[in-house]
Amino acid sequence: MALRKVKGNLERMFDKNLTDLVRGIRNNKETEPKYIAQCMEEIKTELRQDNLAVKANAVAKLTYLQMLGYDISWAGFNIIEVMSSPKFTFKRIGYLAASQCFHQDTEVLMLTTNMIRKDLNSQNMYDSGTALTGLACFISGDLARDLANDVMTLLTSTKPYLRKKAVLLLYKVFLKFPEALRPAFPRLKEKLEDPDPGVQSAAVNVICELARKNPKNYLSLAPVFFKLMTSSTNNWMLIKIIKLFGALTPLEPRLGKKLIEPLTNLIHSTSAMSLLYECINTVIAVLISISSGMPNHNASIQLCVQKLRILIEDSDQNLKYLGLLAMSKILKTHPKSVQAHKDLVLQCLDDKDESIRLRALDLLYGMVSKKTVMEIVRRLMTHMDRAEGTMYRDELLQKIILICSQNNYQYITNFEWYISVLVELCRMEGTQHGGLIANQLMDVAIRVVAVREFTVGQMALLLDNAHVIVGPAAARSSIAEVLYAAAWICGEFSQLLANPKATLESMVRGKVVSLPGHIQAIYVHNMLKLYAHIISTAEEEEDSEMIEEVTSLLLEKLPVFVSSGDLEVQERASCILQLVNYVQKCHKNGDKIGSDLTLLLTGELNPVAPKAQKKVPLPEGLDLDVWINDPPSESEEEEKDDVFKKEIFVKNDPSSKERKKEKYEPTEEELQKRRDARRAEQASNPYYVKSHSSPRPNHNSLQVDEIPVAALDLNVSLKIPGMASLDKYQFVEGRQGSGKKRDKKHKKRSKKRGVASSSSDEDVPRTHVVNTDVGEMPEGANFSDENEPDDRPEDDPHRALDINLDEPLAPNEVLPTRSHYEVPCKASSDNHDEANLLASPAKKKSSGKKEKKDKKEKGKKSKKEEKKVSRKKNGVPKKEESLILDLIDPLKETSLNDETVPSTANHINGVEESSSKEPQSDDLDFWLSPENPHAKTHIEDADKVAQLSSTELHSKEESKSKKSKTKKEKKAKKEKEKHEKKSKKKAREEPESMSRNRDEYEETNGLVTQEGEEEKAAMEASEQSQPLARLLAEDSAIKMMYTTAAMDGIMSQVLVCITFSNQSSKDISKLQLIVPDSDALKMIRTDPESDTVNLPWTLEAGRSRESQFSFTADDDTIPHKLRGSLSYTQEGIGNSDISLRLDFPVVTFLSGKTASRATFTDLLGSGQLSARSSFTLPSCSRSFQEVLDELTRGGSLAVVECVEQTASLYGRSLHGHHVCLLVKYQASSRLTVDGKSTEGTLLSNTLDYLKTALSQPQ
Repeated sequence: MALRKVKGNLERMFDKNLTDLVRGIRNNKETEPKYIAQCMEEIKTELRQDNLAVKANAVAKLTYLQMLGYDISWAGFNIIEVMSSPKFTFKRIGYLAASQCFHQDTEVLMLTTNMIRKDLNSQNMYDSGTALTGLACFISGDLARDLANDVMTLLTSTKPYLRKKAVLLLYKVFLKFPEALRPAFPRLKEKLEDPDPGVQSAAVNVICELARKNPKNYLSLAPVFFKLMTSSTNNWMLIKIIKLFGALTPLEPRLGKKLIEPLTNLIHSTSAMSLLYECINTVIAVLISISSGMPNHNASIQLCVQKLRILIEDSDQNLKYLGLLAMSKILKTHPKSVQAHKDLVLQCLDDKDESIRLRALDLLYGMVSKKTVMEIVRRLMTHMDRAEGTMYRDELLQKIILICSQNNYQYITNFEWYISVLVELCRMEGTQHGGLIANQLMDVAIRVVAVREFTVGQMALLLDNAHVIVGPAAARSSIAEVLYAAAWICGEFSQLLANPKATLESMVRGKVVSLPGHIQAIYVHNMLKLYAHIISTAEEEEDSEMIEEVTSLLLEKLPVFVSSGDLEVQERASCILQLVNYVQKCHKNGDKIGSDLTLLLTGELNPVAPKAQKKVPLPEGLDLDVWINDPPSESEEEEKDDVFKKEIFVKNDPSSKERKKEKYEPTEEELQKRRDARRAEQASNPYYVKSHSSPRPNHNSLQVDEIPVAALDLNVSLKIPGMASLDKYQFVEGRQGSGKKRDKKHKKRSKKRGVASSSSDEDVPRTHVVNTDVGEMPEGANFSDENEPDDRPEDDPHRALDINLDEPLAPNEVLPTRSHYEVPCKASSDNHDEANLLASPAKKKSSGKKEKKDKKEKGKKSKKEEKKVSRKKNGVPKKEESLILDLIDPLKETSLNDETVPSTANHINGVEESSSKEPQSDDLDFWLSPENPHAKTHIEDADKVAQLSSTELHSKEESKSKKSKTKKEKKAKKEKEKHEKKSKKKAREEPESMSRNRDEYEETNGLVTQEGEEEKAAMEASEQSQPLARLLAEDSAIKMMYTTAAMDGIMSQVLVCITFSNQSSKDISKLQLIVPDSDALKMIRTDPESDTVNLPWTLEAGRSRESQFSFTADDDTIPHKLRGSLSYTQEGIGNSDISLRLDFPVVTFLSGKTASRATFTDLLGSGQLSARSSFTLPSCSRSFQEVLDELTRGGSLAVVECVEQTASLYGRSLHGHHVCLLVKYQASSRLTVDGKSTEGTLLSNTLDYLKTALSQPQ
């Protein structure tokens, strides 16, 4: 065995590790596939060995090869084997390989369930962490279902490292197993308040990712996230939270009003650009949602715009892009705020980055007004002439058209100018938006009647100069589509043409045949319109020569179109040719048919709505899904498929396919020969321009004036005579600009008169009337759009996570847990006797015991119910009744409630139907809405509902426990015995205490003396007024205790009482207390320059002394800490020092002595309490009175009003901040504390302290 081990170690010395593999791949670049194939064989040999270290090394090399693109799925079993290694270094390699190559459909994943569960429950923190990290990469639905409970268990781990990883893994678990979301969500919500910031940040990330697709389900978490946003300093977590608020604000507009102030503060204070951008984005979303309810928000908009200008002016291209993107969001709701920065946006058009230029174009689209549209379009067209890149120029062209045509040409005041812009755009070569220009020309001609004559004239010029538009580059662009619009406009409005015959001649020229088929078809069709107009006009004027010329022209040119390859052109041309022949015959006979011919083409065309076809109503009785004829049989379909598969025209030769696939690749020698032959041919070719080795002249040294101007001899003129130009509109614009001085004078005069001058677009007159109808719609159609369906794909996991998380959990909504196999047994009472006959004697004995026990419990229940009924008849007071009920065993009380609560048939979610209709108090509503002092009835109703639900929950748990296993029944018996012992003790102690109290205070049954009540109140007040004493410092000689409280007379100071106790047998003298001041907390001293306070007394052995010190606090909204030391001299021993720390909780700075019910009610109704927060303890170990004693300890808070299990408390801080609390204590020991304050930080810190104090055991 030893020799074998030595032999294995020697062989391992020559094994290749990962470093050797990487080095070998780099050294074998030319023969890399061959080298890797050799390494693969070596790895397979290593995987067959028994040594786990060798296998781990092989798996590490496989992981690297997988990163290079090689398939290693064949090694799945070996990877799992390395994952199961007890050694962490090997286990980590295995999980890394699994995370690289395993996925949810990997077949071997079913073998890993128990192994991963074992690693998750490992005592080694790093084993569990590795398992969590790897599982996130290859988790499947089965693994998520089986391991969800184990991952949930890790949420309660004492190690933040594991809690953080478990929280992050829950997101993947929810995606694969959505049923785990509801039972796991309460635990996940608790992690938002985890003491570790890493766990807290992980929980925020998970919830924000879940809420990204389904935000409405997480609206109830708004108070928690608001508290995190106002208290956290982690920028990345703040970004996530602010993004979530941006998604929640549209769902709850009241939330926006609460967010404006903290978001504005963050915008002012943060230096992180990423956080600034998200804050601005959320402020924009907030202002959009509350635009109607918050009119005075211009300051916030101006702040956002100013900050965005800083981003746009930054040299960082990313920040510039984000600034433009956010500016476009503000533009939708507040265009005037953005229009002031038009110069900055226009500067971005000259940026080198094309994405920034495109984003600036999007901004310009919304910055247009009636006054600025001409200037912006002129700037864009000038920029388009200088722009490079066809795609960017196309985008510019499209933006120009969109700017002008938005909202049915809202900003166009002169449509002749717009037609000129469109004609100018026709000259841009290589554009792909010819169809867009054509549609605009036709739309303007139809909608704007006043500009039709000008439009027709321009289109006639385009048809006459079609050779300019259809140039050599027309095949690569769609600019020829403009001729489609020109031909249609000239034909449709032919009566407006100055020379219809010239237009007809331009439409039948030879180059028209080279146009696309659909354009030729429009040409032919509109030739008929022009022909009809010319004939009718000539007949009226009795111009027979014109009729003959036009008719002969068409008869000569139309046969070219009849022989076209396009069927539509053929059909139209042949029909029109026959029609022209018929007209010619009629004219020869002396008949005038011009008026009849025009009747074929009469009728005005109106614009059609874009969604008119979709809105056509379905006739009654028409089913579009029913077959019109009998559906074809399957045999017929197969025969058709066979027919199509047959080789109809050419018989395919399989060898020809192989020949096509084979490609000849010349060798390097042949390529070299071809290069040499090409160079020899170039050298002998006198027309080939050869390169020169002489240096090129430096053109940069030439001046602009020295460059000679060469005259260009062009066959085509650059400008078309008669075509409209934008120059004259620039002149008009200049004249408008010259009148600005007069406008300024007019504004000054209006200001003097007190009249507000408006610079709106209403002042600009519109020269043409536009038909702004939506368009013609079919009869019975609706203009409204239907609700948009969910466009998420069916396999999107977030669809299944759209779950209501506010509903209480159902009994079946639990995470699956491991359990032993159970033999199914019948629980019905009818088969009970039959089962007992078949059971063994031992089982019969146990069942007999159970029956006796059940009978005893039923007897006890009946007796208790009889006593309860008799008490009600005899008029026993409620206090005594509650005392007797307290003596009942809690487990038995649930069984009693099981009978008294109504059946669950009339219940919904554990609450009666009648009570569910009544309004219930909501924590989110309390947090968002102003306080209503008259809403106490809702609190009482909520408590009643909670009591009902708790009793039903107990009854359900009792019914489940009857069907539990034998082990669980034994545990339940032990717990019952413990409860019985406790209840007996209570039964002995409580009557004695009650009898003593009654002997002291009661005179007659049910009446309490006034003196006794006053004494009791005084005792309670003295107990409550005593603050909590805390340990300051202690050693073998001295012990120091201290209390903190706000001073009675001076509300701006805190009084600290320190008790010094001598625990030794020798005197202590020369006590010096050294407490340095902090920035916010300072001690009031006789010598302000010294930190030392001398105590002028000697502390005798076994004696105690008390000293009081006053402190001033500049900030009373946060807790403070002071560190210091005490030096003293002990008799016979010498000097000693002891360090100390003074803690000042935030409740130290509160005082409830000014509380009164009237001022409390007025304060709630005033609206000053803008900050709101709350916390909940699901199971509070204290009674309601003990909770109030703890809250009012030291006098920091005072009870204003108390009704049953609900109390209102008030406290005022040193600097005048108000804190109001509402404490609700339910029957299920559930404690809820809701708070409102004028200062959010003070409220959150106060509730944190109270929650910690109430959570600690007494």
